[in-house]
Amino acid sequence: MQVYKEQDRYDIKNPVVTVGIFDGVHRGHQHILKTLAEYRDRVKGESVILTFWPHPRIFLANEQYLFKLLNTLEEKKGLLEKAGVDHLIILPFTRRISNETTCEFIEEILVNKIGTRHLLVGADNQFGKDRTGDFEAIKSCSDKFGIGVNQLELKIAEEEKISSTRIRKALWNGDISLANDLLGYDFLFRGRIVTGKKIGRKMGFPTANIFSNETYKLIPKIGVYAVEVLLGNDKYGGMLNIGFRPTVNHTGEPPSVEVHIFDFDKEIYGQKATLLFKERIRDEKKFDNIDLLVEQLKQDKIDALEILKNL
Repeated sequence: MQVYKEQDRYDIKNPVVTVGIFDGVHRGHQHILKTLAEYRDRVKGESVILTFWPHPRIFLANEQYLFKLLNTLEEKKGLLEKAGVDHLIILPFTRRISNETTCEFIEEILVNKIGTRHLLVGADNQFGKDRTGDFEAIKSCSDKFGIGVNQLELKIAEEEKISSTRIRKALWNGDISLANDLLGYDFLFRGRIVTGKKIGRKMGFPTANIFSNETYKLIPKIGVYAVEVLLGNDKYGGMLNIGFRPTVNHTGEPPSVEVHIFDFDKEIYGQKATLLFKERIRDEKKFDNIDLLVEQLKQDKIDALEILKNL
């Protein structure tokens, strides 16, 4: 997949284009990508995803610390490449772009820069100033430039449309099963392993503290989870705690993401790790003493191993 960040013109053969944020690259997006590939093959062209960075909502509303995304930019690139996209254009989102009308955007970007001949639009896709460009406006403007436009139907799951917003809510509620079903893959969190206070080691449950400097990346609801841990090309089972560690943390530290990896005793500080969320086990809880916490951790391990065994 060819990735472009800033370029006046793109060398793309017979571009078949779709425009969107594609946060999550979920099953609804995957439906669009499958149709995009089919249409590309039919017209002997090349598929193009045009997306924006930063997310318009973060840029326009300055919600960097409030609005969270399902994917980092690197995660999104990987998912789109895996889906077989030929070209990914990451357009810097600016105030000027946010103020362009639908027709101005189509002429400046889709026509003059990309040379678009075929445009696929999601059923609820809108672009242009204040997202006022619905399908009729998009088609009317595209017709002026000889761009063929096709609108795709929404993908439905459990009688509701599949959307990034719906998946975010599921993760914030700790409903990993629903989130993973809507995504079509296991929700993932990536970060670097940093040194912690090694309290877990003293209790017989050493943990790897995972830190990500991507402030906009969504972290699921506080609690204990069964996860798989990817370290390089190796995969391990584990149990993950997201939270404040109330039994042992008395300093008011921010929530941590720390995983106990089963049957593992290597030094991995500084390495990158990927967490694949499988199922939520329980809420975080404060125990009266360390012994009670250790007994609960033993049970958590039994539960996590059972979940992972049944995958």
